Amino acid sequence: MSKEVYSISINGKVGLNLHDLNNEKSEGNQLTTRNVTITDGAGKLATVNAVSGDMLKHIQSSHLYKTAKENEDLPLCQGCEKFDANRITIDDDFDEFTKDSDNTKTDIVDEMLSRCVLDDMEGILVTNNKKNVGRDSTVEFGWLVAIPEEFNSENLFHVKYSDLEKSEGSGKNEGQNIFYRPVNSGQYAVVNNLEISRIGYNDISKEYALDKEDIETRYKALLKSIMLTYYSPEGAMRNTQAPHMTSFEGVVSISYSSVPAPTVSALNPDYSQQIESITETLNGIGEKVELKEFESIAEFCNIIKELIDNTAPYGAKEE
Repeated sequence: MSKEVYSISINGKVGLNLHDLNNEKSEGNQLTTRNVTITDGAGKLATVNAVSGDMLKHIQSSHLYKTAKENEDLPLCQGCEKFDANRITIDDDFDEFTKDSDNTKTDIVDEMLSRCVLDDMEGILVTNNKKNVGRDSTVEFGWLVAIPEEFNSENLFHVKYSDLEKSEGSGKNEGQNIFYRPVNSGQYAVVNNLEISRIGYNDISKEYALDKEDIETRYKALLKSIMLTYYSPEGAMRNTQAPHMTSFEGVVSISYSSVPAPTVSALNPDYSQQIESITETLNGIGEKVELKEFESIAEFCNIIKELIDNTAPYGAKEE
C-alpha cells in the first residue's frame, strides 16, 4: 500500500546566473530589477535581488495547465482552457450555477472542484452574482530571494543598432536606441509548500468532493508541475537572458500525518539541520515525517518521480 502524503515542503538554494526573471518598473530607457529588503537572524538589514512568489506560482500553474491540456482526466473550466487569469468566474455554465439561489456555498465549491483542476489547486475567489466564495490555493511559494553576500546585480548597456544615418523624431520605435537592462547572478533561497491533503477537499463542508482516483491524478499532475517549475523556470527576458542554473540543493520534507511538513528558509545557514531537528522531534511524538536531501536538480527530479510512483494523496476516499 502506498504511503499517503499530507503535505510537502521544499526548502533549499538555487544558483541562477545572468538572469532577469522579475522586474519592478521601467523609467525611460532604464529597466529596474526587483529588489527587496530582508533581515538576518541578528536583525541586520540587506537589500537583495528577488523573484516574487507570484511569478513562481504563475510559472507552476502554467506547467499544470499544459499538463491538464494533455490529459482528459484533468478537467479545465472555460476560463482555464484559455489560461485566463479570471479562471472559472468567466465560465458560462458555472455562472448559471451560481445564479441558482438553492445552491449553497458548499454546492458552489463542490461544483468548482469537479469542473477544474486549476481552480482546485491554484485557488480562486468567486464573486459571480453577488457571491463571495473563496478557494485557498494548495500551492504556496515564498519569494525566491538572493542570499546576502552571495549575489550580484548590475545594469548593462545595450543598443538597438540601425543602418540609418539619421532618424527623425517621429516617436516611433525606429532608428538607433540605447537602453539599460539589469542582469543578476547569485544563490537564491527557495520556500515552497504543498497542502496535498486539500486536493479535491471542500473546506466548507470538510469533505472530499472527488473520488480517490481523480484526486490521485491531480496529485501526480501537481508534482509534475512542481518538478518542471524548478528545472525550467520561465519569467521575464528569457528570450535573450535565459538563466544559467548551476546548482540546486536542499531538503524535501514529507508529512504522512496531519502535521505540516517542516519548513525553514535557506536564508538561515543552518536550515537543513533545523529541519532535521524538527523532524526528529515530530517523529518522537508519534508523527510521521520523512526527509529527502538533494544536491542537484537531477536528484531533486528523482525525488519527485519517487513520490509520483510510490505515494498517494492523504485522505482521498474510495468510491
